[in-house]
Amino acid sequence: VLALIAFICIETIMECSPCEGLYFFEFVSCSALVVTGVLLLMFSLNLHTRIPQINWNLTDLVNTGLSTFFFFIASVVLAALNHKTGAEIAAVIFGFLAMAVYAVNTYLAVKKWRMSSRQQNSRQPSDYIRARTESREVDHRPEIQRLDA
Repeated sequence: VLALIAFICIETIMECSPCEGLYFFEFVSCSALVVTGVLLLMFSLNLHTRIPQINWNLTDLVNTGLSTFFFFIASVVLAALNHKTGAEIAAVIFGFLAMAVYAVNTYLAVKKWRMSSRQQNSRQPSDYIRARTESREVDHRPEIQRLDA
């Protein structure tokens, strides 16, 4: 929502003389809004479960980390190059707020990614042990022995 508000603020600016900072901020806010919106939609509709080949925790971590970094850079550049108009000041404020929210989300995504990677590492040996144990128990099951007799 903050990325959307920042994007709307930057779109209301009609004139700029060095427009590079404004264009970069516009690109960052729009890109973050679109990518985060697509990921939010996929997670909300559980579409991510249909593509298990992608590490979704890592994807969320990369998205939030890059959004944090680029919102910080874009907000600093826009703050340094602004013309002190109300829309530019509002865009800078919402840019820094969006950066802060993305930073908190990055922290949570790191915790979730670490927890899921620990679970995967601990699950692999137990699957192997379970498979070995089940293969040894096949000879001792009575229903299989009846088929042999």
